[in-house]
Amino acid sequence: MALQFLVGCTVSVINIMIHALITLSAVGIARWASLRTLSQPRRHLLTVMVVTALVLMLAHTAEIVIWSLAYAVVGAAPAGSDMLDFAFVNYTTLGYGDVTPLKEWRLLGPMTAMNGILMFGWSTAVLFEVLRKAIDNVALPGDGA
Repeated sequence: MALQFLVGCTVSVINIMIHALITLSAVGIARWASLRTLSQPRRHLLTVMVVTALVLMLAHTAEIVIWSLAYAVVGAAPAGSDMLDFAFVNYTTLGYGDVTPLKEWRLLGPMTAMNGILMFGWSTAVLFEVLRKAIDNVALPGDGA
């Protein structure tokens, strides 16, 4: 059990570092974008939000790939299993489908889910902050500003 916990914590810390770097980048870009003078503020806000969401989705995908690599290294699922699918199922808290972990690695599934829930909540906060920063200096037509 200690080894499972160590592996799960290590992968979680790696994913937290990835998410922190993405967060710093996203907020920095949003601050820069909010300082620009815009002729089409609605299009600007749409672009900022779509790009931010796509970048966060890429970060989540990278984090899932890291979980799948960890699963493969430790042999957390039966041989021949699709580790990427297995990692997606755990990270998104969808629940086990056709692949279940080996008994000696069962703790990794819940640890992956806990990491995924935290990262999705964090992404929601990032999206809100980016939108707030993008709106700070943008006057939309009809908003009375």
